[in-house]
Amino acid sequence: NPIEQEGTYPLPEAQLDRFMFNIVVKYPSAAEELRILKATTGSNVPELKPALTGEQILALQEVVRKVPVGEHVFVYARDLARATRPTEDDAPGFIKKYLSWGAGPRAGQYLILGAKARAILEGRFHVTTDDVRSVAHPVLRHRILTTFQADTEGITPENVIDKLISHVPVAVQEKAKRLQGGS
Repeated sequence: NPIEQEGTYPLPEAQLDRFMFNIVVKYPSAAEELRILKATTGSNVPELKPALTGEQILALQEVVRKVPVGEHVFVYARDLARATRPTEDDAPGFIKKYLSWGAGPRAGQYLILGAKARAILEGRFHVTTDDVRSVAHPVLRHRILTTFQADTEGITPENVIDKLISHVPVAVQEKAKRLQGGS
């Protein structure tokens, strides 16, 4: 459903955090909507077939978990998640102004897992910081809470994430080594 509905009892933040992604589904185009109408209102009943078996899904999940991740990508995902927290001393000013609550450690986990899955879908067996940025919106949008000021200024979680992506620098491998205590 294109409209964001909470239902009778909205989920608390702790439960929302357990969802990996928050996917925004937009209205179909006029042509797509026409195809939907024709396909779903006629006498032909489509035969539903599973796209994958349960075993295939589990095997794909195992493949995704085995995708290697460079230290600089881990550092970038961590930095991106931590930068959403307005209570951190080094939080960007716009975060302190527009967010009342930031993403927890699970966000970093899902940034990495989502980035691994994207790498596989792109035909690669290595993860880049671009993969992390590409999943930042669906991973973070339901994990951050905007302030009243953000709401009155029309600042959405999407706006904050856009600015965050442009604000948090991509860690280089040398920086990652220093953070690890390496030389």
